[in-house]
Amino acid sequence: MDTQSTIKPYVIGLDLGGTNSVFGIVDARGEIKATTAIKTGGFTSAEDYVAASVEALQPIIEQVGGIETIKAMGIGAPNGNYYKGTIEFAPNLPWAHDGIVPLAKMFSDKLNGVPVALTNDANAAAIGEMVYGVARGMKNFIVITLGTGVGSGIVVNGQLLYGHDGFAGELGHVIMRRENGRTCGCGRTGCLEAYCSATGVARTAREILSTTERPSLLRDIDPAEITSLDVSIAAEKGDELANEIYEFTGNMLGEACADFAAFSSPEAFIFFGGMTKAGELIMKPIRESYDKHVLKIFKGKAKFLVSGLDGSSAAVLGASAVGWEV
Repeated sequence: MDTQSTIKPYVIGLDLGGTNSVFGIVDARGEIKATTAIKTGGFTSAEDYVAASVEALQPIIEQVGGIETIKAMGIGAPNGNYYKGTIEFAPNLPWAHDGIVPLAKMFSDKLNGVPVALTNDANAAAIGEMVYGVARGMKNFIVITLGTGVGSGIVVNGQLLYGHDGFAGELGHVIMRRENGRTCGCGRTGCLEAYCSATGVARTAREILSTTERPSLLRDIDPAEITSLDVSIAAEKGDELANEIYEFTGNMLGEACADFAAFSSPEAFIFFGGMTKAGELIMKPIRESYDKHVLKIFKGKAKFLVSGLDGSSAAVLGASAVGWEV
């Protein structure tokens, strides 16, 4: 951080998720001083989304002393290109699904020229964990975000893996089912995200309910309205079918992690997002499947951890850390 940090003591961090966008104003010690949020979807264009975001930001910017106190803004977003400040063909964002959106520039233009940097949302979560969470002191780990989609932030030798074009680490889009795979939002079939995201869990529930007559608490819910939270609640009540859904999901995640270990040999896999609230319902089958599928030279070496930061704090703080680098 430069000497301007004392003159402009805050940065804005934006965790731009498929469902919600959470903003935080963060100081140099990593304390979130104020927050606000809007729904990410429901906008017909990126311009409308940015306008709504800036409107929501105004009260908390004033709360910390006005735009003059803001040094920069950092954004963690799906399909975010760190090198270009763009969101490109993001399958879960209706206003960025079919093209390239120069989001960093759009926010900077609306915020009186404040510098804006952007990275992949899972990369932002990884930075947050490395600086403030359970990855402190680690130099090789993978953060896997389980939300509307499945994202990943890969840290190797203490550095985020970006690749030559800024898009390295799309582990949610590795193919897990080569035959008869589900269609994914990215347009391909059989992706990990299509099965192990929150929406994938709900999809698994609907498939089982529609193809069997087995009793389940989930039958009390309109199939179109079932969420991963409903599955978790039913599983905690001992619902056999709901527990099998988490077994299926965890088994696939563990199998995927076994493959991921082969290229970066991480010290830990860190899981982040709403689905981690299911606790051992999801973590136990992940560990068991990993042990079953991983190459022997990696067996027993990786930790399986849940994010040490509450809510969207990891991604907001990670995004803010990108802002301090501008």
